[in-house]
Amino acid sequence: MSAATNPATVAECLRVGAGFSQSDRDWIVAQFATLDARLATFHADATELEVSVKDRETRGQKVTLECWIAGWQKIVTTSGEEDLRAALNDVRDDLRRRLNDTKTRQEPRNNKHVREMGRTVPEQAAEADLSRAPADTEPTRIDAETA
Repeated sequence: MSAATNPATVAECLRVGAGFSQSDRDWIVAQFATLDARLATFHADATELEVSVKDRETRGQKVTLECWIAGWQKIVTTSGEEDLRAALNDVRDDLRRRLNDTKTRQEPRNNKHVREMGRTVPEQAAEADLSRAPADTEPTRIDAETA
């Protein structure tokens, strides 16, 4: 997929949720800046990110990053790191990895349906002719009990 006409960026798509204030937003955008290259293939109006933290700066804090992209399932990444910066980096890296994995699964070489849709009609017809071998040329089967 090529770059979108209005590419998504973290600065444009990020909302801060529970546990963060608007004053934290700029710092978080800077932490997530490396996601911009991955998000650039999606339209900004079809992409949303939300980061939240539960029990901030306590031993059991949990950072959650949610990503909504039109036409995709919601992606949720979490981290239980005690250091807030490390937790943010953890969810950012996990989101980048999951976006890459999902994108790869949708490419033709990994998706039979997409791969077949991209082939030309003569290629599909040639393959169909090869798969229709005459019945007398089929190999004989040997049962395991008789062999």
